[in-house]
Amino acid sequence: MQSQKPVVLVTGAASGMGKAVMEKFQREQWEVIAIDRCEMAHQPGITAVTADITQYAALREAVATALEGRHIHAMINAAGIFPTSTLESSTDALYRLIFDVNVLGSVNMTKVASEFICPQGGAFLLFASVDAFAVSPSQLLYSASKAAVVSLVKSLAIELVGQGIVVNAIAPGWVETEGTLKSGRIHEGVKSVPLQRAASVTEIADWVWHLGAQPGYVTGETLVISGGSYMR
Repeated sequence: MQSQKPVVLVTGAASGMGKAVMEKFQREQWEVIAIDRCEMAHQPGITAVTADITQYAALREAVATALEGRHIHAMINAAGIFPTSTLESSTDALYRLIFDVNVLGSVNMTKVASEFICPQGGAFLLFASVDAFAVSPSQLLYSASKAAVVSLVKSLAIELVGQGIVVNAIAPGWVETEGTLKSGRIHEGVKSVPLQRAASVTEIADWVWHLGAQPGYVTGETLVISGGSYMR
């Protein structure tokens, strides 16, 4: 017998903010379809799906198989990449890589999720970045890709309102993840943050929960979670 718990799709679930979001929804007794390019172990309440969000047809098939006829109630697209780039270092291949994952991946996930949304509607949340508003050095293409996500959210909120779907985004600043700690740039970056620290992944997951757990009277918006750095 299938569980009657609400179902959420979470991408980028193998690590970082995506993993924290997955665990938050699991603790709140949701069924989680956890999507990542890397293989993940199945856990109670979590169905692990290995899929590439840039490949629509394969992604849709993988999600349909995991759902087994169920509907979803929320979608959180936390998958993303943030390689450095400047005008000098940018290449066609790097542009396509960043925009394929961060922008096309957002479109693909929203398209798939909207097909399987429950009849009563639900909430979709995309991950933008504070860099969409206040750019950082050496993040030419990443910043542009996240600005595109902010624009997508506005268009999608209007397009999907008829299905009872609200679409929003969060725009984190510095967050302590495996990726940001490995790069080493976070230690210098937080010096310009008014709160003088990076966010934890659990803090980000809590905000995602507030916006993604159920539809509310907020749609088409992007919440900046940056410790005050956007003010600067």
